[in-house]
Amino acid sequence: MMPTSSHERGPLSGRRVLVVEDEYYLADDIGRALRSAGAEVAGPVGEVEDALRILHDGSMIDGAVLDVNLRSETIYPIAQELRTRHVPFVFTTGYDPVSIAPQFQDVTLWEKPIDIASMIRGLGGLIGSHKM
Repeated sequence: MMPTSSHERGPLSGRRVLVVEDEYYLADDIGRALRSAGAEVAGPVGEVEDALRILHDGSMIDGAVLDVNLRSETIYPIAQELRTRHVPFVFTTGYDPVSIAPQFQDVTLWEKPIDIASMIRGLGGLIGSHKM
């Protein structure tokens, strides 16, 4: 009997998750954790323009992890598009939570340094409870 890989039975198995994070090592850690939970990772990318390209490439996105501040720009255009598409997402930030734009105060926020395993479980819960 062949062992089943974690990709086939992970909590995010079959789900495609967009990762937008401009801190290389954190983006890499998040991507690896998502893959170990069975997800396909879109990105990671560190710029809004690259994230928009992924959103418009015709493929499905089931969830996202978004760093609120990317160098000199905020992630809000991506967050708004995901919200319009009814795609669940979470924010990460190294800034004070009060800096989140009012229209996104309801989004789950993970403050850096983040507990990646807990964040992945939380995102998995959002995606799992989301009606396709």
